[in-house]
Amino acid sequence: MNGHEKDGQRPHEALTRDADKRARYAADTYFQESLEHLRALTGDVGRFASGHGLLLLKPDAIAARRIMSTMDWLADNGFRVVGARRVRLTPVTLRALWYFQWNTATPQLRRIADHCAGCTDSLLLVVAPAGDQGPLADLPVPVRLTELVGPSDPAAREPGRLRTELGRYALLNLVHPAGDPADVVRDLGIYCTADARAELVEQVLAGADRQALVRDLARDVYADSPAHDLSVPAAKTRLRREAERLLAGHTLTPAARAALAPALTTGGDEAIRTIVEATWAHQLAVPAWDITVAAADLYPMTVPGARPLVAPMTAAAWRRAALHAVRHA
Repeated sequence: MNGHEKDGQRPHEALTRDADKRARYAADTYFQESLEHLRALTGDVGRFASGHGLLLLKPDAIAARRIMSTMDWLADNGFRVVGARRVRLTPVTLRALWYFQWNTATPQLRRIADHCAGCTDSLLLVVAPAGDQGPLADLPVPVRLTELVGPSDPAAREPGRLRTELGRYALLNLVHPAGDPADVVRDLGIYCTADARAELVEQVLAGADRQALVRDLARDVYADSPAHDLSVPAAKTRLRREAERLLAGHTLTPAARAALAPALTTGGDEAIRTIVEATWAHQLAVPAWDITVAAADLYPMTVPGARPLVAPMTAAAWRRAALHAVRHA
């Protein structure tokens, strides 16, 4: 079953193999509204959501100038882009998107994500298969894409996966795929208004290659957002220099100076942690991306022992659930 509705099966049940997700999405407003809209727009929401993947290039991907390298990777891995548009993430959008996972998030992760969202627009790509995808061909397209993008944890990444190829920037992972067909439906309900969703679906159903559109969007979003080096060592070096500059000047309040001054008498990550926390507490004029990169390297991003309400989808999990369904049919 690749996501199409079956006789006697409610619409949302055919879109995911995850029982927890099935139960929670059935009562989720974003999913419900998008499901009904996509059914009207496509005539077969299961076929649409199973046959297309979503890939969000987040603001960190824009800062790192990774749009066209992502396009190259997609082509090399059997995908073509059939829809694209700029989207603006907000703190509300982020909490909607990761509502079923952010019960595990630390305050630092939420702060970092909120900063990233406000830096610039993101770029949403809709992809379709462009050729043989080998051992993953039995899977719905969003599950295939998620498997090939690779895990968000840098320690678990493998050569050839998109997140590996894009580079390691602490815990910034640059891209976010929709995990399975149900996530395609729900995510489109979060990223897009009804009018924007209709325009995007019209693009997708036309089936044309949108590489030229992506190039135009990349040019425009790059013009609105300066490039920035997101490497961890460079970010920390620049923060030390900025701390020295600020402490040598006369613009700091007494409280900000007291908070920042220990950075000059300590070393290593202890000094960087001091700079980060002084910046957050006193809104210091230091490069925001450097604070974000350093913080993502220094602080834990998940609460120890916490489990997400809905687990990430993997190819192995999809296949296990499919085998279980066959055995109990």
